[in-house]
Amino acid sequence: MTPRLKDRYENEVLPAMMKKFGYRNRLEVPRLNKIVLNVGLGEGVAEPKSLEVAMISLAAITGQRPVITRAKKSVAGFKIKKGVQLGCKVTLRRERMYEFLDRLVSVNLPRIRDFRGISLRSFDGRGNFSFGIEEQAIFPEIDHEKISLVHGMDIIVVTTAATDEEASALLSLLGMPFKE
Repeated sequence: MTPRLKDRYENEVLPAMMKKFGYRNRLEVPRLNKIVLNVGLGEGVAEPKSLEVAMISLAAITGQRPVITRAKKSVAGFKIKKGVQLGCKVTLRRERMYEFLDRLVSVNLPRIRDFRGISLRSFDGRGNFSFGIEEQAIFPEIDHEKISLVHGMDIIVVTTAATDEEASALLSLLGMPFKE
């Protein structure tokens, strides 16, 4: 069964994007490539248990096992040595990507207190969109009694769009709540 957001992309977003930007072929229309969720823990160096808690919560949110990220080089000011475990990340593609974005837009983002939308200034100039969430408590998959550490995460939505204008149109048609 195809995800609800993928059906919406095929039936509503594709024709709307073709009409708005004047694409002649369906393959020219930008689409989602992948979604990367990254949890960076500075305190992971001092407390190894925090990395384990972050991995458990990220696995519960995405349904996929996270990969541990390590320091690429030593930084004396932060007391970090090369190869030390600093966080974890998950890369979502295909059906899981569409299902996660659908849950994020329709369920999780409205649970943020005083949520007024996501800033449009978070595009990188090449059609990719990144934003941060301050705590994982907005996800209903998290069991609050088991999680002792509150951490945030970075969410990067990678698209095949060439410009930020095309990417913002794509994401807004998919339901991403941007600030006006």
